[in-house]
Amino acid sequence: MQIGVAYSEPGNQIWMNIEVPDESTVQQAIERSGILGQFPHIDLAAQKVGVFGKLVKLDAALKPGDRIEIYRGIIADPETVPRRDTEGD
Repeated sequence: MQIGVAYSEPGNQIWMNIEVPDESTVQQAIERSGILGQFPHIDLAAQKVGVFGKLVKLDAALKPGDRIEIYRGIIADPETVPRRDTEGD
């Protein structure tokens, strides 16, 4: 079956379609995609993954057409992020 795998970081995004055996899990598909070789700093033990924006576990079964998304932590320095003025809203 065909599924998609997506990962994004500043300046580098990847979205690939791959063939995986029926009854593959999220982890098996990620490993098969080769994305861990392209981005060796991805840590599946620490990073969350989802399918179409919903968090799933690595052992979740896939359906044809699913898109796996590997999420990374968002880090923002509060001193560099402007505050929104909510008065008058």
